[in-house]
Amino acid sequence: MAQLGSNTGTQLTNDLANYLTQQQQTANGAIDTTQLATIINNYLTTGEKLVMETGVTTNSVYKAFNTTDIVTAKNEIVTTGIWSNGNGSIGDVNSPIVTGSNSAVAGNSGSKTDEYYYNVYISGSTTPEFAVAYGHIKGGGAKSVSEDDNSTLPTKATYFQYRSLLTDTNETNFRFYSSSTEDGYSSDDIYAINLSRANYRERMDAGNWQLTLSGSNGEITLIDNSGEKFNTTNSGTNEFNIVQGSLNLGTNNAATITSYTASNGLGFGKFYPDYGILILNPTALSASVGGELAGATQFETASYMFKHQKLFNAIQLGGDFEARRIENVSTAHYFVRVNNREFNYSNNPTFVTGSQGEFYNNSFTTEPIVYPTTIGLYNDANELIAVAKTSKPIAKSFSKEVLVKVKLDF
Repeated sequence: MAQLGSNTGTQLTNDLANYLTQQQQTANGAIDTTQLATIINNYLTTGEKLVMETGVTTNSVYKAFNTTDIVTAKNEIVTTGIWSNGNGSIGDVNSPIVTGSNSAVAGNSGSKTDEYYYNVYISGSTTPEFAVAYGHIKGGGAKSVSEDDNSTLPTKATYFQYRSLLTDTNETNFRFYSSSTEDGYSSDDIYAINLSRANYRERMDAGNWQLTLSGSNGEITLIDNSGEKFNTTNSGTNEFNIVQGSLNLGTNNAATITSYTASNGLGFGKFYPDYGILILNPTALSASVGGELAGATQFETASYMFKHQKLFNAIQLGGDFEARRIENVSTAHYFVRVNNREFNYSNNPTFVTGSQGEFYNNSFTTEPIVYPTTIGLYNDANELIAVAKTSKPIAKSFSKEVLVKVKLDF
């Protein structure tokens, strides 16, 4: 039982008296028990507050929620397929990937951006899934300024852009495994796979992606080592090593790592889930997948090499790029309670008949029955802000009550 001090009790008595006087003057003495409970609850702690379990009975279109009907501030971690078609895998015969103007091969669309990157699409779609790019610290693979006054050194710009975004401020190169030494190899060039921001949203799901590459030397499957360690750069960016292995999807087994390095002892790359970016080591890929993926060694005098076309071809031949995204989703639960005396009639024209608006069924006069399928949530200005649909119509009458839990994710 709640105990109120003399001063608090006096204040509560005065508030109740003022309310009763006001109702006598403005409402002919009618008393709203909900307002009475609200006044009393202002003086009680959370565990002592009065609760009207059946809610407020109403004959209007709208019904207000009680404070106990709303549960907010719930957070859930949700992981879903990352690609625009809602799936977790692309590249196979069911969702082949293409890029450029020719649906069979990469590149050659004529756009100036081709020198920097190619967007990759699911065949028949105009939504980019990811982009592939090649970068070289000195501009290798493209014409130098001495060869072409109009050269923009696209590979150099690409390398510096990703280096600035992903590495520590005092780092000059991307670094990968060298034998058993982490970050022991300083690479002058990189391949980049950059997922569409609309796809990875908050971040990629570390430990839940795998990419198969195929070339003249064979085929490899790459994953990350996030199951073994959690690392960040000095700038706070989550960073993992890319390794050879398998997620073992379709089994109860955990992901397995086959090797941290290629046959030449060099690491495969780095993975940055917060940016949806995979950085690959061309020297390691050339040893494992094929010499066609080897990096550029000098400036070109004839034409731009389009090295990232080689990476796209390896992804396309591999036929499997699986990935998922992970998001923190805030949820709110609204308990819609309809007691037996509420919402038993309908404004639907089929509920009545004739020019006088008589009930279609005479029994509706005393024993109406309706089948609600939709619940609208409104703000204080009676503006519709959300709509919930039931899985099937719910029978509602004077002998039946309804409780529906509406879940909002945002």
